[in-house]
Amino acid sequence: MEELTSLPQWQFQLGDLTITLNSQTLYMTWLVMAVLIAFGFLATRRLSLVPNPFQVVAELLIVAFRNLAEDALDEKGRTFFPMIMSLFMFLLLCNWLGVIPFLSEPTKDLNTTLGLGVMGFCIAHFVGIRTKGLKAYLKDYCEPIFFMAPLNVIGEIAKVVSISFRLYGNIMGGSIIILVVSNLVYHLVLPPLLNGFFGLFVGTIQAFVFTMLTLVYISVQMK
Repeated sequence: MEELTSLPQWQFQLGDLTITLNSQTLYMTWLVMAVLIAFGFLATRRLSLVPNPFQVVAELLIVAFRNLAEDALDEKGRTFFPMIMSLFMFLLLCNWLGVIPFLSEPTKDLNTTLGLGVMGFCIAHFVGIRTKGLKAYLKDYCEPIFFMAPLNVIGEIAKVVSISFRLYGNIMGGSIIILVVSNLVYHLVLPPLLNGFFGLFVGTIQAFVFTMLTLVYISVQMK
């Protein structure tokens, strides 16, 4: 179980404050970002009517997520679909990373999932204020009656906790199951199958669920 309990860390002082960073999460996150940048370069380097494989994948993702964003947000979907598509691609690669030996999923760190949850929360509420105006936005918290406002605020905060812990729990839970089973059967046939299931199948589903919930939260705040 040492793989889960030992965390490589960077520590540095900022005045009287000690800041601790998970170096493994940072390395893996930077690796995912480098892969996405390389994919974007290869997909757009030589655009043509006869596309290369990278351009095909990029065009399929663009069409799919543009349609999803427009279904949820109508004409404003074109504004948000690049962010939604980028979020899905980032999470997908993060979740798939654990399939590769000696690499680890950044989404196995709660800081990653919670940070993305807070990002979606801030974007949704900023859009809500911008669309409705501050007065109408605040009035929504008093529905159906004014003393429900504290519960409505708690409900909005609970969305961030729910979406973040769902992704974190699924990825971390899969890692724990794979590690335990691997030690029980000495890394034979079953662990690779489990690794493929949790890394590829569950990782894809959870990336899509997180992305769609973020899109729904934005849509709700705009109505």
